[in-house]
Amino acid sequence: MKLPRILVLGVALTTLALTACTEEAQQPEQPQEPAGQQNTQAQQPGGVSGRPVKVAFSAPGADHGWLKAITDNARTAADKLEVELILTEGTNDSAAQVSQVESLISQKPDVLVILPHEGGPLTPVAQKAMQSGIPVVNVDREFSTPAAYRTWIGGDNYGIGKSAADLIANELNCQGNVVEIQGVAGISVTEQRTKGFTDGIKRCNGGIKIVASQPGDFLPDKGLQVMETMLQGQKDIKAVYTHDDDMAMGAVQAIRAANREDEMFITGAGGSKDAMNLIAEGGLYRATFLYNPSMSGSAVSLAKLIAERKGLSELVEPEVPSYIELPATTVTKDNVASVQQLGY
Repeated sequence: MKLPRILVLGVALTTLALTACTEEAQQPEQPQEPAGQQNTQAQQPGGVSGRPVKVAFSAPGADHGWLKAITDNARTAADKLEVELILTEGTNDSAAQVSQVESLISQKPDVLVILPHEGGPLTPVAQKAMQSGIPVVNVDREFSTPAAYRTWIGGDNYGIGKSAADLIANELNCQGNVVEIQGVAGISVTEQRTKGFTDGIKRCNGGIKIVASQPGDFLPDKGLQVMETMLQGQKDIKAVYTHDDDMAMGAVQAIRAANREDEMFITGAGGSKDAMNLIAEGGLYRATFLYNPSMSGSAVSLAKLIAERKGLSELVEPEVPSYIELPATTVTKDNVASVQQLGY
């Protein structure tokens, strides 16, 4: 079941981007106010004061560029905001991540930020933190229940799939075979990107057919292997919908090695520098959809506000919203130059 959204005004998201202070897009300093204070206009009674906020952070292992940028941006935001950040070593084993989060809970942080390898297996330990009085900020991959987090922040995964479907349908005039290389099987990000795509091509009344779909785990090497298999099994492919730019790089390699790049085009997701460079060249790599890893920096900023019991200055309510969804901007050759500085 799709979780209810709390809409956040564009100005509020701009505030989060400023606070996150990502490496991709540095903003001017505001020397007249300490970092973190410029975001707030109202404060509830209590909250952390007189010492640095302690934020614990857990994320999967950096096995591709997007996840590496997630950790880098969290560190950058914590330094900027003078937050004490406790990091665990990234792992792509859910049981190991649960153990790491248990250890973080024992250190009694003010707020716990978690990007789970898999939302389901991490849900009970996140609920344990919440029940013990430690607010949880859930990043990207959703837990199984909203009871496991105080605030969720991530990108519009359904929107990525829908936008990719619209672009591919328009390019192909609603006629042609498409293959899909998914992310990690079973996680919310993958399910929503697939649903958005399948819903989006329905307007073609069967003219666009998904002839193969397989997980590539967001990994370039796996993307290469999956694409090689699809090329061998499918002699007629007009477009390749992938869930991730890093993974798509492997698919590009396979297509070029098979000398079939003139037969099809590919779309990615995320907004990597490599993807944007290929989009700027024109040809095989037609588009990506921004899913910027700056969201981890924003999560640290939100954690600080939650610990201090403060809200966003653009909202009347003195609390951080419970659900923040960032839009997925379509990037093509027409607009890539204006967003290339955001690439990770």
